[in-house]
Amino acid sequence: MSLQGKVAVVTGAARGIGRAIGLRLARDGAAVALWDLRADEVERTAQEIRDAGGRAIVCVGDAADATEVARCAGEIRAALGPVAILVNNAGIVGFHRFMTITEAMWDRMMRINMKGPFLCTQAFVPDMLDAGWGRIVNISSSSAQTGAAAMSHYVASKGGVIGFTKALAIEFAQTGITVNNVPPGFVDTPMLRESPVDVDNYALTTPMKRPGHPDDIAAAVAYLASDDAGYVTGQTLSVNGGRFLA
Repeated sequence: MSLQGKVAVVTGAARGIGRAIGLRLARDGAAVALWDLRADEVERTAQEIRDAGGRAIVCVGDAADATEVARCAGEIRAALGPVAILVNNAGIVGFHRFMTITEAMWDRMMRINMKGPFLCTQAFVPDMLDAGWGRIVNISSSSAQTGAAAMSHYVASKGGVIGFTKALAIEFAQTGITVNNVPPGFVDTPMLRESPVDVDNYALTTPMKRPGHPDDIAAAVAYLASDDAGYVTGQTLSVNGGRFLA
């Protein structure tokens, strides 16, 4: 699936799923803008792409802050040109019983996981409308499909991402822009390893008896970003090893 000539933006690209997505889109030929707050880590991802002969730039900024989004969007266009592919991957997770969630915790979750995709999408849709072609892929979560205890603020934010995806897909269906989402299910990332979950033992309770890999999500994103997915929009492409069956 060639993405030659396309410019892609990946938020939360320093590590884990975002890093894998950036590497995959670059391997498929896209020029990639990698966006994260972790300056050193995201630069290492960009350098890996450059070392492999690809084209990559870094934007260090908060993808949920309107001023930072405008700055990064300007830097990306100046360096690479109009954006054709946007992957809204940046996000946070939280494990807290409902009655312990504070208003500040709720607001932070919604700001990063919901407001961020809203701001980034508004920033780059004009490029796609001008081109008559665009791909928006939002990273949601299998927890929004199944529910999850002690994660109500996180699940609510990711459920919002799924609804946001569907609404945009309908609104832009006639413009050449597709909007889809991928809900990862139990993927072995630094964020998962930093959580209270016993990754290795929990993996044994899943149908495939193993966690997913970031490359599994990247492959799904690469498909949705390609011309092959031109008639696919508003969809939830579950990548979860059978953990949730739609």
